[in-house]
Amino acid sequence: MESSVRNVDEAAMQSSSGRKNGGWITFPFIIATMAGLSLASGGWTSNLIVYLIDEFNMKSIKAAKVYNVVNGCTTLFPILGGIIADSFLGCFSVIWISSVVSALGILLLLLTAAIDALRPAACDDGSSLCTNPSKHQYVVLYVALALASLGIAGTRFTIAPMGANQFDKPKHQAIFFDWYIFAFYTSFAISTTAIVYVEDNISWTWGYGISVACNILGLVIFLVGKRFYRHVKEQGGSPFVNLARVVVAAIQKWREGVPLSEQTQHYYHDPSDKTTLTTSPIPSKFFKFLNCAAFITEADTKSDGSRNPWRICTVQQVEDLKNLIKLFPLWASGFLISTQLVIQTSLLILQALKMDRHMGPHFEIPAGSMLVFILLFTCIAISIIDRLLYPFLAKYTSFSLTPLQRIGIGHAITIASMAVSALVESRRLRLARSHNLQGKNDAIVPMSVFWLVPQLALNGIGEGFHFPGHLAFYYQEFPTSLKNTSTAMVSLFIGIAYYLGNALIDLVQRLSGWLPDNINDGRMDNVFWICCILGSANFIYYLVFASLYKYKVVEDKPNDVPSK
Repeated sequence: MESSVRNVDEAAMQSSSGRKNGGWITFPFIIATMAGLSLASGGWTSNLIVYLIDEFNMKSIKAAKVYNVVNGCTTLFPILGGIIADSFLGCFSVIWISSVVSALGILLLLLTAAIDALRPAACDDGSSLCTNPSKHQYVVLYVALALASLGIAGTRFTIAPMGANQFDKPKHQAIFFDWYIFAFYTSFAISTTAIVYVEDNISWTWGYGISVACNILGLVIFLVGKRFYRHVKEQGGSPFVNLARVVVAAIQKWREGVPLSEQTQHYYHDPSDKTTLTTSPIPSKFFKFLNCAAFITEADTKSDGSRNPWRICTVQQVEDLKNLIKLFPLWASGFLISTQLVIQTSLLILQALKMDRHMGPHFEIPAGSMLVFILLFTCIAISIIDRLLYPFLAKYTSFSLTPLQRIGIGHAITIASMAVSALVESRRLRLARSHNLQGKNDAIVPMSVFWLVPQLALNGIGEGFHFPGHLAFYYQEFPTSLKNTSTAMVSLFIGIAYYLGNALIDLVQRLSGWLPDNINDGRMDNVFWICCILGSANFIYYLVFASLYKYKVVEDKPNDVPSK
């Protein structure tokens, strides 16, 4: 893998040679930062359900819901980090401040593990006879989870656009996104095995201590690379305000009956931007109603001669809003594909706890470590796509695998993963019934936990296609003023999916007995089949809108690779 990065570096340096900052010299700093912060976050998030059950005496389904809420925060709030980076502080400041916040959160979580007064009395099985946490214990726990979650939210998806900002060409940006996801998943794989093993077999204190150390190390590496980074200047005001101005101005002028024109001089362009007159001489006909916002009238000028930004907007601002409207149907398709993955991963640990996790006579695989198979197969898929598939397509075919096609392949593989999950769970439940294990909280089904690997492999391969595809697609297609927010939009639909997953679990619990606290008494396989059906309908929806979408004009094809 190192040699491939060097090959990319040699090819890209020519495009970066005339630039003081940025380029591939920033790659090791940004990727190492991502790795350190991912090791830290994976060390406490991947085993959180087990920690809540064992140390805070939570019921299994409640612990799964808390896990979903935490992961929802880590993927929902990055949109705030992107907005702050675009509008006020820039990526660099958002990342280092968020890294400090996450370190404080994990440190507080470490204290809940190290100090007995911050946890309820020990309990063997999380039954109703166990002592519930006190109010102050809940407060400390939830403050720790909130700080750690906000810290992750401010770094994970802000590092992505900052890394892409270091490069000029879309093909180099796409390569960066692949390596960004590779580093993210590899680090998570290490944390869900090594750090989780420490937590389960040595102590939670040591495990969380390692997470704090990784967080601090990532922050230090990030700060050391400061002099090499290209810092994209923030807007000095929210670009979302500009979008709101387009809507307000369009409505005002529409009510006034302002006529539209095909003449360039009738529309307002930013005087400082010389390119817009050639790229967007007049607004496009899509959502023609919004063109009123850029149409020049006498009422647009204030008494002091300055323009009123809530009555007149530039053609570029109008087109930026139109681009977001075009992207929305495709973005919305991410809700259900992510909801499937959320439900599968949150219920995975409950399945693993009820299966034979022994590997040899003395070693038992931690339930939280089963997530490593998703990460492993995602990394394998990304490596094959980046180093074999793309070069093969570029050299031997005229076919170009676009970001939307890559996302579509991920959709299909994810649906297959849910179907396999349902079949495997059906077999597990049959074994539970045949051995009369219903009603026994501690009963372990005599079925190897490695039966879960095929569904996790498909999950990982699917993510290897659609996750980098989403990042590259939105970074490429979002307006320039919203580049830092673009990748956070991916995390936004993942975050919403965690809450949709919780809502679906709640609905299933209310309407059926499929998800009791002892899953051996339920029908979790039916939950997976529901996800499979919903995913199939969502896939059809995605295909319709993806086939209608037209890309912005870019310099490079999506599967271009640097020449050697």
